Amino acid sequence: MKLSVAITSFNEEKNIERCLKSVKDLADEIVVVDEKSSDDTVKIAKKYTDKIFLVDHDPMFHKNKQKALDKCSNDWILQIDCDEEVTPELADEIKKMDYTETAYKIPRKSKIFGKWMKYTGWYPDYQIKLVKKGKAHYPCKSVHEDMVIDGEIGTLSGDLLHYHYSSVEQFIDRMNRYNTDDVKFMQSKGETVTWVDAIKFPADEFFKRFFYWEGYKDGLHGLVLSFLMSLNRLVVFAKLWEQQNFKEKNISLNEFYLEVGKAAKDYKYWQIQVEKNPVKKLLMKII
Repeated sequence: MKLSVAITSFNEEKNIERCLKSVKDLADEIVVVDEKSSDDTVKIAKKYTDKIFLVDHDPMFHKNKQKALDKCSNDWILQIDCDEEVTPELADEIKKMDYTETAYKIPRKSKIFGKWMKYTGWYPDYQIKLVKKGKAHYPCKSVHEDMVIDGEIGTLSGDLLHYHYSSVEQFIDRMNRYNTDDVKFMQSKGETVTWVDAIKFPADEFFKRFFYWEGYKDGLHGLVLSFLMSLNRLVVFAKLWEQQNFKEKNISLNEFYLEVGKAAKDYKYWQIQVEKNPVKKLLMKII
């Protein structure tokens, strides 16, 4: 099977060459849709392909990812981002596979604040990346969406490396942009919030990251990132509240203690799960 690689770029001079080097011996065709970068992104890309298409920047970047898919000429397409890198193991697996499914999801390993994350919800972080042309499309409704596939989805084992957040400033900046999109998407579905969500949103996110996805095994990185993702959910709540014109609500201390108590019970539940004490786990499930 001949393979196209589809890449969308916007001021990615620090990342794109590493990405392109990782696929130059794998791809029969490399298509780059660039959002009129002002740095050397296009200059670097020209070293690897002449199929470069300039388009306007769009905050809903999946629209331009779809354009990149549409411009590929081969039957199979590997869609990757500039901050991603195909490992030799993944490249070898793609070369030897039988292509029996319509699409394939790939485990993605993320480097955040200088550490390759193994837990906290960032690994294996399966992403649909390898698709049959004409059988996949982006809905373009949320920045967190997967491609919609018309057919069966298989799973590969080789890792795709993701050079994610390198600084807290970058994390906060991207978080602010992405959760604004999340809020718009939630609004489109008619979702609203109450004051209880100010506690529930961040608490649930922290417990999920730190306990359910075993973020504690990632050490300080897992703890800080669990708190940062918890903060992200609090900001989502606040932005939804803003869209409700900052609706006022008097909250008694008894109401507050009740909700905090529910969060405390959740914490105790996960503490016992981590301890792996079967008697305590059964008792907590009953409670």
